[in-house]
Amino acid sequence: MTDPSWISLLPPLLAISLAIATRQVYLSLAGGVWLGWTILEGWNPLLGLVRAIDGAVAVLGDAGDARVILFTLVIGALIATVEASGGVRGFVAFLEERRWVTTPRRARLLAWGAGVSLFIESNINVLTAGAVARPLFDRFKISREKLAYIIDSASAPSCIMIPLNAWGAYNLGILASLGVHEPVRVFLTAVGLNFYAMAALGLALFVAYTGWAFGPMKKAEARTRAGMLLWPNAKPLVDEAVLSPPTNPRLPPRARNMVVPIGVMVLMMPVSLYITGNGNLMEGSGSTSVLWAVLAGLATAWVLLLVQRGATVDELTRTGLKGAGGLVPMALILLLALSLGDVARALGTGVYVAQITQGVLPPVVFLPLVFLVGAGIAFSIGSSWGTFAIMLPIAVPAAEAMGLPLAPFVAASLSGGVFGDHSSPVSDTTIISSMASATDHIDHVRTQLPYALLAAAVATGAFALVGAVL
Repeated sequence: MTDPSWISLLPPLLAISLAIATRQVYLSLAGGVWLGWTILEGWNPLLGLVRAIDGAVAVLGDAGDARVILFTLVIGALIATVEASGGVRGFVAFLEERRWVTTPRRARLLAWGAGVSLFIESNINVLTAGAVARPLFDRFKISREKLAYIIDSASAPSCIMIPLNAWGAYNLGILASLGVHEPVRVFLTAVGLNFYAMAALGLALFVAYTGWAFGPMKKAEARTRAGMLLWPNAKPLVDEAVLSPPTNPRLPPRARNMVVPIGVMVLMMPVSLYITGNGNLMEGSGSTSVLWAVLAGLATAWVLLLVQRGATVDELTRTGLKGAGGLVPMALILLLALSLGDVARALGTGVYVAQITQGVLPPVVFLPLVFLVGAGIAFSIGSSWGTFAIMLPIAVPAAEAMGLPLAPFVAASLSGGVFGDHSSPVSDTTIISSMASATDHIDHVRTQLPYALLAAAVATGAFALVGAVL
């Protein structure tokens, strides 16, 4: 479609509407892809369906896209292997044995630090931080709602700032599919402009250090100090199968079984970027580097377990396949996201958005609007990844068409997705934070929302200031 019109907005609008109405991310993205190709095929729905399927296959035919999808599966295998090795439990035991937590402030800082340091995957850091800090919070009479807020605020906001985990690979894949030149550089620049993530992390650190509470959280703190662990009729959200996974009787928990593989993965990322970029980190292949890095981490985990006689090759294979299967839903979201980006580019959606906003919505308004729209979508569907898939194919081409730098618009899209997901009662991270803290889910949402809104207000103002100087 050489002359984009309002029709080019229909696929993302359908994806947004379906997501809000059904909360089914897969159905919503697939519907947007199908409608886009139906429009391109002269409104023939059957041909549109055929082209949509071919478009998804074409995503797998792109080497960069295929590497990112494969990375998503391998990171699942790494997470499962580290858990099976007792690495996470060993890390928890290591922290507990040091016994340096002697005050409420140190207990809160431990929860924040544990959450931020395990940036490999949002649910892993939430569960680990909750397991470490929950007994300490109870001992020092700090509310479980505050624990849930701190670990929730240290999960997605920290994960979105890292290019070498599943979050980074996912967004690098979308940026590459949109034809962004040097997606690693754009993403790293966007990290410094991800105002909601930074505000959420900074506010959570301030709360951890000072113990500051206001609104419903202040009442929860007073209740806990008075000796009431939870409100009357509260229903703690606890799943023992998740909080206490099966142990390996042949292998005692060891922190190194988690620290070493993750350390190797982290180290391999810049090394791989250096190699693939012929000596220039910024010109390296992000998709190749993250895949090499996580494969190196997985290989290290395998070697550690084999040397310790903690598992056989057959057991490691089964564990890896089970872990990869656990992230198949994320891989499917990524496949559909890349497909939606392809059809949006073919329709000229971003170009049309630029045409109708240029001169009408200056960057000082448009940039915060991207953040707020993304936040609304993520809050409604409870998925930051689904929001990234919808917003990036609109915001990035629009910024390109207006001749504006891409990083602020990437950052606004990512910030909005994280804020909405952080605040949503249907978000998996919010739910697991309640579970890891053994608190009532609605109480967690109620006490966390004022803090999230405060961080969002800071982010909105910061995006307006950046837009004013673009």
